[in-house]
Amino acid sequence: MEVGKHLDGVWAVYGNRSAAAATLGQICCLMVLSGCASLRVTDPSRTATEQFLLSQAAVEAVKPFSFVVLRGHKIFVEDTYFAAAEKEFVLGELRAKLLLSGVEISVKREQAEIVLEVRSGGVGIDRYETLLGIPSIGTAAAATAAGAGVPVASIVTPEIAFTKSIKQIGFASVAYVAYWADTGEVVDSSGPSVGKAYRDDWWLLGFGPRTIGTIPPVDHQVE
Repeated sequence: MEVGKHLDGVWAVYGNRSAAAATLGQICCLMVLSGCASLRVTDPSRTATEQFLLSQAAVEAVKPFSFVVLRGHKIFVEDTYFAAAEKEFVLGELRAKLLLSGVEISVKREQAEIVLEVRSGGVGIDRYETLLGIPSIGTAAAATAAGAGVPVASIVTPEIAFTKSIKQIGFASVAYVAYWADTGEVVDSSGPSVGKAYRDDWWLLGFGPRTIGTIPPVDHQVE
């Protein structure tokens, strides 16, 4: 009887160890077979802030225009002389203003009564940055082994700013002249009209940014 009890105890211990080993093996398999997933994110060529600055500047540039003289006529918008690279922002707003003013836009020049030539002095963004403190400084620690092809390690010191400000201002300049398609006689003209939008971010003693401006999604402030 004593021998039987002893054997039962041995088998119990062995069984517990086997179960523990099996569990450990399963965990190891899961660690080996486990994978990771990542989300690929691509950035557009322009940030949302830049696009908002340009589009809002276009709105402000077109806002003063009145197309009462052109109302009821079929016109063709000629943008050949609109040299600004970001003309889509401005031309889209101009077309919307024409349509809301009761002007019919023709897709073909030969079908239009009036040609509206649009030009621009410039469309873009200026950036101003001020810093009271110690700017970030980048240095290169070159490898001592000459000609070994060892990559150079870059060292960048942190920025220490007591106050810091980054101001971005978007500008859009628009002008136009309208004339009869058959005779070339001038019907109407206006501009140049310059629209402006801005965003100002500033930091104080490392806290911030505090953002104000005329574009979303910032706190609006009238200049």
